[in-house]
Amino acid sequence: MIPRSYEGRVLCHRAAVVMFRGMSAAAHLQPQVDFLKGEPHKRHPGVTNLKTLRLPEKLQMAAQSIIRGAQVTNLPQRAHKLTYFLWSRKRAIEDLALRKKAVSVEKTLWEEAMQKVGDIDEQALEDRIRKKVISELKRTTYHWTQLKYDEELGVVYMAARLAGGYAAVRRALNEIKKRDPSFAPHSLLDFGSGLGTVAWASHSCWGDSLKEMVCVDSSGPMNILAERLLKGDDEQAEPHIKHVYFRRFLPVSPKVQFDLVVAAFTLSELLNAKDRDEAVFTLWRKTSSYLVLVESGTKDGHQMLMEARDALLKKQEKTVYDSRPASVFAPCPHEFMCPKLARERAFPCNFTQQYHPLRLPGHNDHQTEKFSYLILSRTKSAVPETEGLEWGRLIAPVLRRTRHVHCRMCCLDGQLQHIVVTRKKHSRDVYRCARSSDWGDQLPIIQTAEEDVHSDSD
Repeated sequence: MIPRSYEGRVLCHRAAVVMFRGMSAAAHLQPQVDFLKGEPHKRHPGVTNLKTLRLPEKLQMAAQSIIRGAQVTNLPQRAHKLTYFLWSRKRAIEDLALRKKAVSVEKTLWEEAMQKVGDIDEQALEDRIRKKVISELKRTTYHWTQLKYDEELGVVYMAARLAGGYAAVRRALNEIKKRDPSFAPHSLLDFGSGLGTVAWASHSCWGDSLKEMVCVDSSGPMNILAERLLKGDDEQAEPHIKHVYFRRFLPVSPKVQFDLVVAAFTLSELLNAKDRDEAVFTLWRKTSSYLVLVESGTKDGHQMLMEARDALLKKQEKTVYDSRPASVFAPCPHEFMCPKLARERAFPCNFTQQYHPLRLPGHNDHQTEKFSYLILSRTKSAVPETEGLEWGRLIAPVLRRTRHVHCRMCCLDGQLQHIVVTRKKHSRDVYRCARSSDWGDQLPIIQTAEEDVHSDSD
């Protein structure tokens, strides 16, 4: 019979061996690169999300003052209706697509007519089919209309979109501020400036480094409203942000460039793909460092951004004033075709930002802005500079479970992957970063021999 003291020593020895092996394996899995750069896991270099945003106090006070003075009837209901209209808005159908659709409908109607037995009056039948084609096109084709803002509709738009638009732009600009901390723009061009939210968001990021902010909007009443917001709804007051200039047209000279060029919710206001391409190339010519495009997080909003991306990466202008090529800065970690559009059923690539809306009856204290964005750079793509690491983009909410984290990511090879991150397989640092990250952040990808990776291609 073996003494109990001996059994105890054997068990202690085995436990020590197991613990040593576990520690050795964990030490072996620790990455050989310091991607944290001295930051805590909750603020690792890939975190670009922001906490729930509030409008700058002076902007909020000015907006409330304008709303009280305007006394627009049924403002909360009209603001809600306009929000729904803008979110559900689609691109206008292109002329070529409309003609193809008309030919297809006409062909079907003729085939149905030819199957009927009896004498046929071809002229009467042709007229009848033409009317049916027109009727069918009117019934099934999306009717795109351009919004024309007067003073009252401008106030409704402000109540509906001021806070949400500010939140989306502020989140997109934070990508540059976080990943390129040395960037301090001196000049800004805002195309389709509307209420001037880009100027406010840019000032929140870079403050007084901005010495010139040119806001271009074709709507005179909207420019007046944006200027009132800057002055706190007091015509005699000095603007809260200096060096902001409102224009109705873009600067004529193609050689004039700005450090930062932004077009937020503007491409969707242009009639067709030709107009959007021309606008994007014009804005790119005027870009010295970064071009930022923001749209609603809908399928159409995302596809417009991908069209702009493809145009700048693949098409060549006839006259080139700045030979530095475009590179994708965010959100894509690659320059391949968007894998979400490559699926049989395309889904938009979008992100969210929590914010506090303007105080109106029926508005919740917290709301979520869902948006898509694209940032292009004149300089080399600024992926976090850490040798031996790949950084992917989280494209869905992170699912935190006991001792593992589900991360759906867009990766450098242009593929979507579902990665299950654990402390054992990916190291303590990567695991803790994954638990601290969320939808829209970047995350380091360290491949291991037993990687638990699933393709998201289905």
